[in-house]
Amino acid sequence: MLNANIEMNTASEIFKLLGHETRLTMLKILDDHDCCVCEFVEIFQATQPSISQHIRKLKDSGLIKEERRGQWIFYSTNEENVHYHFIIQLLNLLPNQNEKLKELEDSGTRIKCE
Repeated sequence: MLNANIEMNTASEIFKLLGHETRLTMLKILDDHDCCVCEFVEIFQATQPSISQHIRKLKDSGLIKEERRGQWIFYSTNEENVHYHFIIQLLNLLPNQNEKLKELEDSGTRIKCE
């Protein structure tokens, strides 16, 4: 079994990072779906630079990873991150966010980047 203990200062830093509702919601979405920045721009009705800053913080922490597909970069949770087992416990307590992507699909505004 993996050691599920986490240092208090590390947990505090993760909580600070996820204390922003946008980043927390992004991480929950990314646990179920790979997404690109353009999809988050539509979901959050935010600017691309704003979304990119949130993505950068999550990526710098190692909680998400990127994969290039053609000209697009898709993001997903990094299940290999040393703290993933801590994070997934938190994410499992949150409501499903699939409706946000479904709303984009239903309105015809979900961007297909592939």
